[in-house]
This record gives sequence, structure tokens and C-alpha cells, in this order.
Amino acid sequence: MDSTTTRAIVDALTKAIVEHRLQPGSKLAEQKLADHFGVSRTLVRQALFQLSQNHLIRMEPARGAFVAAPTIQEARQVFAVRRMLEAGMTREFVANVTPARIKALREHVALEKAAVVRADVSDRTELLGDFHVRMAELMGNEVLAQMLGELISRCALITLMYQSSSAAEHSNEEHADIVRALAAKDAERAVRLMTEHLEHVEASLTFDRKVPTSDIALALS
Repeated sequence: MDSTTTRAIVDALTKAIVEHRLQPGSKLAEQKLADHFGVSRTLVRQALFQLSQNHLIRMEPARGAFVAAPTIQEARQVFAVRRMLEAGMTREFVANVTPARIKALREHVALEKAAVVRADVSDRTELLGDFHVRMAELMGNEVLAQMLGELISRCALITLMYQSSSAAEHSNEEHADIVRALAAKDAERAVRLMTEHLEHVEASLTFDRKVPTSDIALALS
């Protein structure tokens, strides 16, 4: 029962953040949340910890939990580092491409498409980011996979909050194009498509959304 309740709190807060009903930087008071959901503060604390693991909130010692507020500058820097890393990764992937690796990527792209079609914002965001980590994993490079995972999770909230569904659909199509170039062992085309794809994702982020509320009860109602 407890894990179900924790999951429900995580889902409700994630939805409020993703749908721009909670302002980045808002304090998430444990007692207010406990009162709202009719549960103990222990369950609320567990839910907040899970959200901090997903980089949707940040926990500050002696101050509590706050909705994460990644800056535009941080996003730009993360994308710059990703372009450098992923160009090299793409070239290396082509050099060691196998039918099994291509099959695994095609299966991943199909999962992305399904999430886009059913308008599952959280799932599609996770899958679209994981495509890049999956490439590193398939190459057997755990260090690269871990580094990319950390970079992408820093970007996740920004993408989650500022990427439209049409931009997400476009990302999925670009992933499919990249896989086709990898399968054809066309390194130059694959690297160009990957670089353009990351540029498009960055360019598609809209930072002029209306300001959400910091009132927890209003945001969750």
C-alpha cells in the first residue's frame, strides 16, 4: 500500500511540474503535501526523494525540497558538451556496427514512437534521452553511457518542461534517420544527422511559457 501511495504522490507532482502548474524554485513543504494527500510525512519524504533522483526537484539540507530550476545557460552548456561527445560516439559506432546493434536501436526507436503517439510526456522524454545512452551501451562503453546519462538527466527537466509534442515527434523521426545512416555505415552522414538533431532539440526548447503557480494546493487541484 505504502509504495502505491508513494507512486501516486510522485505521479501527481511530476504531472504538476510537467504541465507547468508548479513554478521552478517552488518550495514543496512536506506538511502541506501530507495534508493534501492525507498521508504521513514519511511517505511524502519517500516521494520527494524519488523525484530528486529524477532531477525534477532538488533537496537542500535544512531547507527542504524545491522544484528544480535548471537555467537556460546550463542547458546550452550541456548541449555543447553533448555535441562534442556524441559526434565521436557516432563515428565509433559506425566503425563497429553490427546487425544486432542496429536491431536494438530500431526497437528503441519504435518504443519512442509509441510513447509519442499516446502523448505520454514523461515516457517519451525518458525514451528520447535514452536513445543516446543506448548507443553507448551497445558499444560496450559503460563510462560513456554513464557520462551521457548524467548529462541527459541534467537536461531532462528542461526538455520535459519546454519541448512541445511536435518537437518530440520530430526528435523520434531524426533518431530513425540516424539509425538508417548507421545501418548504411555512412559515418559522415550519421555524424551530421546527430549534430543537427542535437541542435534542433536545443532550438526547439521554448522558454517563454506562462509563469506557473507556486501554490501547491492550486497546482495539484
